[in-house]
Amino acid sequence: MKAAFAVFLATLGAVAALTFTEKHPAAAAAPSSQVRPLNLIEHIISLPGVNGRIDHFTADPKRKRLFVGAVGNNSVEVIDVFGGKHIHTITGFEGPKTPVYIPEFDKLFVISTTDAKVRIFDGGNYALRKTIGLPGDFEMIRYDPTSKKVFVGWGDPQGNGGIAVIDPATEELLDQKYDTGGSPESFEVEASGPHIFANVPDAGNVVVSIDRKTGEVQKWAIEKGGKNVAMALDESTHRLFTVTRKPPMMGVFDTQTGKEVAEVPVVGDCADLFFDKTRKRVYAIGGWGYISVFQQRDPDHYDLIENVPTIPGVRTGYFYSKRDLLYVGVQPQGNEPAAVWTFEPQN
Repeated sequence: MKAAFAVFLATLGAVAALTFTEKHPAAAAAPSSQVRPLNLIEHIISLPGVNGRIDHFTADPKRKRLFVGAVGNNSVEVIDVFGGKHIHTITGFEGPKTPVYIPEFDKLFVISTTDAKVRIFDGGNYALRKTIGLPGDFEMIRYDPTSKKVFVGWGDPQGNGGIAVIDPATEELLDQKYDTGGSPESFEVEASGPHIFANVPDAGNVVVSIDRKTGEVQKWAIEKGGKNVAMALDESTHRLFTVTRKPPMMGVFDTQTGKEVAEVPVVGDCADLFFDKTRKRVYAIGGWGYISVFQQRDPDHYDLIENVPTIPGVRTGYFYSKRDLLYVGVQPQGNEPAAVWTFEPQN
């Protein structure tokens, strides 16, 4: 099976590469090297019976588990990354989009878009502990270990949106909330400072900066492009990365000034973006069938190392920094089941 799958991947990769470079000639100019920045290793974890789109991931570092939001399958899939196998399926959702595991409380929070619920599970046996309802649709959930709070981004059809706050200790929805002026597609919570940074395309394709101490809200305009979805943060250099889909561009903001300091073309239909602190690299996973890998030369300059082939439609994953591995979710392909692929970063 592995041999056949390798041939299948190589063929799709070649076709995707040709299509991508024909439509986007700039990609062909990416520097080539004998050693790829991401190496697909033979650690394919099958997800039998999982249908439809795969969304965001989270990890339980102590138990070495990944939780995969199988939004199209109405399930969260649990993977033992040490054993390289699927071990459990959590059901009872309608469109589970994003899970987040909180080690300090050993709890798994999952937002589901269709029924507008936040469900809280026991991290060990996956028993449902509580369900919290919120208005509108959900896109992202984050945990801030500094304040020990869970933040949930929401939006409704009327154009309202914001970030709600849940106390993971009491499992209660707090009165505290932040208005973003539209549905936040993604957001990052600053650990060393008071800010929340959110992608809010509904508010005019802007990045919204919220000061949790003062309540001050700033809107940073994206110079080129719209539909800003994926986001990542490098607090060490005060740089925020945001990706637009129309056209596909990665913008880099100085979080101290709000100024956009760099713009570079990136893979299209990007849904997940990660910053590798060790190597100072950015990994952008996009539905065009590539992971765009950028090297940070300095805080204001980024070089495309390579567009590493995956499969068209692959948009989400998880950079598991403790294991130094990048996992990506792959929907079913022909006779092959859905799977999680493992990429190993190379220096």
